Amino acid sequence: MFKKLNKGFENRKSSFKKQLWMAWIFFPFTILALAFDSVYFLENYFDGRIITNVLVLIYYLLFFRFADGDLRKLFFIMIFLSYLGEIIFCKWFEMYAYRANDIPFYIPFGHAIVYGSGYVFSKTQWAIQHTKSLQKFFIIGFVFLFLGLYFFLNDLFSLFLGALFFIIVRRKRGQNLYFFIAICVIYIELLGTYFQCWTWIPLIWNTFPTVNPPLGAVFIYAGGDVLLAKIANIWSRKKNRQLNLE
Repeated sequence: MFKKLNKGFENRKSSFKKQLWMAWIFFPFTILALAFDSVYFLENYFDGRIITNVLVLIYYLLFFRFADGDLRKLFFIMIFLSYLGEIIFCKWFEMYAYRANDIPFYIPFGHAIVYGSGYVFSKTQWAIQHTKSLQKFFIIGFVFLFLGLYFFLNDLFSLFLGALFFIIVRRKRGQNLYFFIAICVIYIELLGTYFQCWTWIPLIWNTFPTVNPPLGAVFIYAGGDVLLAKIANIWSRKKNRQLNLE
């Protein structure tokens, strides 16, 4: 019995190591993938979006392959939730636009990768051991970030979304998950706008001035996580009821 328990523990440990490797790959991979979809690559070589689509899909499938049951469920739901969010914020609200105006194929899969990377980082032993100190560091850092964007760059939109972001974090008892995801979001937003894969408009709803990109966009991911968790819980309860009936 103890051998089986120890073997199960070792398997979970090995599986998480693979997930962590996939999460770390997110940083160099994002540079490569978005570079192919950049305006520079288009103007000097050819439209590399098809390369980005293939690379992101392969990365997503590999990440999904190494993910545990809970993360796989979140990965799957995130694709559909992300695409819905793109329709709302990109097409209906017209907050930003992609290089070729249409929503690229790789975007929903990319959102899932961003979320999955932050999720895995928040589950590391180091993050769990330093939960309290990380909470203080993140809270102070993000407060200064949103206030700095407002006072120095007049980014009122990020200040507004940043306030909403902290409301969600408070309701979730300051879970570092949201901060780790936020770091991944900020990273990909800075790269995506640098390569001109997408561009945010300077005045949101003709009311909120902002910069390109508005780093307060982390709230959109945090809000999406709340919906994601609710959908996942409904899915799990429904599955459990089916198992009980059987």
